[in-house]
Amino acid sequence: MISKVLIANRGEIALRILRACKELGIATVAVHSTADADAMHVRLADESVCIGPPPSRDSYLNIHQIVAACEITGADAVHPGYGFLSENAKFADILDAHGITFIGPTAEHIRLMGDKITAKKTAVELGIPVVPGSAGEVKPENALEIAREIGFPVLIKATAGGGGRGMKVAKTEEELEEAVSTARSEALAAFGNDAVYMEKYLGKPRHIEVQVLGDGEGNAVHLGERDCSLQRRHQKVWEEANSPALNVEQRMRIGQICADAMKKMKYRGAGTIEFLYENGEFYFIEMNTRLQVEHPITEAITGIDLVHEQIRIASGGGISVTQDEIKFSGHAIECRINAEDPRTFTPSPGTITHFHAPGGLGVRVDSGAYQGYRIPPYYDSLIGKLIVHGRTRVECMMRLRRVLDEFVIDGIKTTLPLFQDLISNQDIANGDYDIHWLEKYLAEKPAE
Repeated sequence: MISKVLIANRGEIALRILRACKELGIATVAVHSTADADAMHVRLADESVCIGPPPSRDSYLNIHQIVAACEITGADAVHPGYGFLSENAKFADILDAHGITFIGPTAEHIRLMGDKITAKKTAVELGIPVVPGSAGEVKPENALEIAREIGFPVLIKATAGGGGRGMKVAKTEEELEEAVSTARSEALAAFGNDAVYMEKYLGKPRHIEVQVLGDGEGNAVHLGERDCSLQRRHQKVWEEANSPALNVEQRMRIGQICADAMKKMKYRGAGTIEFLYENGEFYFIEMNTRLQVEHPITEAITGIDLVHEQIRIASGGGISVTQDEIKFSGHAIECRINAEDPRTFTPSPGTITHFHAPGGLGVRVDSGAYQGYRIPPYYDSLIGKLIVHGRTRVECMMRLRRVLDEFVIDGIKTTLPLFQDLISNQDIANGDYDIHWLEKYLAEKPAE
């Protein structure tokens, strides 16, 4: 059994992992930059190690410093959370070489699913439905031929991409050359790799993702799906489990396809398989070989602690439940609370002067923020997640309306007012939205 976990992350996810470790009786080590010395997970950890100055490249992305922190503290495992080094195969290899357990998938699987072209080929081999698209890399000289085979409109995407960078739409042949050139330039700047590929552009899809767990020995389960269609600039804002767009038969069908694929791969740990969903069909986008930001809503409807499962699997204990033991109960919604101006979405770092989290039945707040905490300007603006669970979607929405009125964060600007707007919108109440809905809503909303 793992005895001491070093948490190679910061913010709310670091605190989330720390809490799971404490519940399992596992000692914890927090690593932090000089900007995060007063972070809540640092205060609560059994030990803490400063690993560098504020820039991520010098601290949270500094593999040598993190390995040194493991050696100094005697940590025998590392949980990477999400972001930073969570999908870095080199990091997993280095930990393995030092005899330190990486609480995640194998480096081989990280590499396999980390490249979009390879991941898509793998998905086809595993029987996962995919979006019609190019078989490999798209270059200026073959782009038009491939686009004509697929049919316009098409989407150009970076093979090493994420977060919407290196992604462009070409609706006509005349737009294609510029879209390919721009996507390649953006991909090179963001990822150091200008390779792009092409997919059919779907008009009004939903973003559906399936949570899976594998033990690395050929056993795997799915824990249902999440609907992450409410996005801004390809960044998720509001997530629901289960999706208002799916029925039970659709849910179990795509879930079983994903679980069967993970069995064939002998996948280890937690993972999420993401799809675009339109007109009753699912199309594979990518697989994230890590814990997702929105994992709490899956925990809410299944009662299964995903971080516990990750640690259990990494320890060689396997998955604690079989597929027929997983039951789905009620509905859950997560709102991502960012330190941003709710109108312009510009970051709003600073000191929190008042902080009051809502409570009550079916309410969970994952946040490392507290009154007097100074939000540094160097990192992602996510400061917390509000998760609400109810017996039905209607009950869940009513509860969310109530807790949004209770939530108080003063001293900085946050996106809480955005969610108060959304909860009153009829399309949201009806569950009638797609991945373009939020940006259209924001563009049409009158300036205050």
